[in-house]
Amino acid sequence: MDAKTLIHTLKTERAHLEMLLSQINEENMLIAGVAGEMSVKDIIAHITWYERETVGLLQQRALVGSDLWYRSLEERNGAILAANRHRQLNDVQVEAEKVFIDLINEIESLLPEELVDPTRFQGMPTEWVPWQAIASNTYDHYYQHIPDIKRWIEHCGR
Repeated sequence: MDAKTLIHTLKTERAHLEMLLSQINEENMLIAGVAGEMSVKDIIAHITWYERETVGLLQQRALVGSDLWYRSLEERNGAILAANRHRQLNDVQVEAEKVFIDLINEIESLLPEELVDPTRFQGMPTEWVPWQAIASNTYDHYYQHIPDIKRWIEHCGR
């Protein structure tokens, strides 16, 4: 994997996600129940949290970040939901765009060996591959939520 391919994949998959989101009106983005109790807005905030954490990883070249990483996945995602529940949709969307730009910029700054060598990141387990960690918290994460969003579109009629 090289940075150019990673960025291309990330931008392509993000465009697919955004095309899907563009089919939903603002009112329907706020209705809970898309994935468990999450609304589309909550899913955007959720994805953004993981991408922001990835930006921190890349900026610091270290496995650092929120204390939420020490919680179970269920507890972490519940805390992310609670922290973003009362935010305005526009604020969540603006933050998502900014974090995505930051993410692309950080990936562009990586040396080729940093994409494949976990020892280049302080605290990263040696069995991890950095580019795969990036993918799992970005475009692979989109794949986890796209089916729920598609079902929501069919259910709510946009």
